[in-house]
Amino acid sequence: MNLENYDLKTVLLAAIKSEIESKEVYETLADRVKNALLKDRLLFLANEEKKHRSYLESLYKNYFPNEDIKVPDKSPVPLPQVDASESRLLSEIIEDAMKAELAAKEFYESMKSFVDDDKTKKMLQVLANMEQGHYEILSKELENLKQFEDYDTPWYEYSGL
Repeated sequence: MNLENYDLKTVLLAAIKSEIESKEVYETLADRVKNALLKDRLLFLANEEKKHRSYLESLYKNYFPNEDIKVPDKSPVPLPQVDASESRLLSEIIEDAMKAELAAKEFYESMKSFVDDDKTKKMLQVLANMEQGHYEILSKELENLKQFEDYDTPWYEYSGL
């Protein structure tokens, strides 16, 4: 991802905004689904995004110690948006979330060019790797959705409870 037209502050604020939005998407989906295993995975992903936000906020404070974090209403960096509205199929939303996770991976890898210290570069690569892991989790869930039409049925219906 080409970020050469942006400065570090803009990129960090865009990253924080993206993590906030991703967390909201996963929480929205978790509220919507009935399958307990899928719900747990979505809540796990939401919690991961919360941790990413926390790290990015601490990084922002490190580089801009005298400035408040003012997250923009709209990201200045064009990143994929995920529409999690109820009118959309769960599989469509997950496909969009997968694209967003891959874009986030590329975004964090590109962010490394904005920092000089190896510790921060390594942590940004860790974030990129985690986003790749999120993509893979979503990929498996999408496979289950497509393979088993009743995948979103609550598991207690299968166990007779």
